Amino acid sequence: MTGALTRVLVADDQTVVREGIVMLLGLLPGIEVVGSAADGEEAVALVERHHPDVVLMDLRMPRVDGVEATRRIRAAHPETEVVVLTTYADDDSLFPALQAGARGYLTKDAGGEEIARAIADVRSGAAGLSPQVQLRLLEKLSDAQGTPAPAPASAPVPAATRPGELPDGLTAREAEVLALIAAGLSNTEIAQRLFVSPATVKTHINNLFAKTAVRDRAQAVAYAFRHGITGTQQ
Repeated sequence: MTGALTRVLVADDQTVVREGIVMLLGLLPGIEVVGSAADGEEAVALVERHHPDVVLMDLRMPRVDGVEATRRIRAAHPETEVVVLTTYADDDSLFPALQAGARGYLTKDAGGEEIARAIADVRSGAAGLSPQVQLRLLEKLSDAQGTPAPAPASAPVPAATRPGELPDGLTAREAEVLALIAAGLSNTEIAQRLFVSPATVKTHINNLFAKTAVRDRAQAVAYAFRHGITGTQQ
């Protein structure tokens, strides 16, 4: 609904940091903080109680860490998105968090505008990744293939015109949609790029998810790079 507030829960074990994030979010338009948690176990319990739209999740917390809390929240409440907000951007922190279901990943030097953008991105179905984290993700996926990393924000629509060469029975159009997901575009942005309706994009996504057996957009990105379905030129 237009004008509806995005309900956010904050989880961080450091009181000063947690209270500072809550205060910052309170100054941002369109956001309502519905609670704050001092560890992952409390975060899971508060999500059950408040059903927030987005959780801003620290990773290294006592009792239950942010990765396990993210996994539990996404399993029990798939409608709640998780944006990691942490000091760490190393591979051992980044990839487990994304695999657990986080849709955004920011470091704590992010400003209010960047946090607000990440929250809006995950709410719209896009990935809320900082530019440096997005680049690291693409580099890691490219390293696994032994190919150079593509530019994350400017990947063109691929020349997926040979359905017989596409994996898992994907159509050329489904491959185009998948490549744009890998480039970080939201459903609305994909619809604008391909000159189709958002409903048509959603249908393509449902179909390609079923064919490739991926569960979410993060897995779809990994699948796209693993199979070379990115913005490659002819």
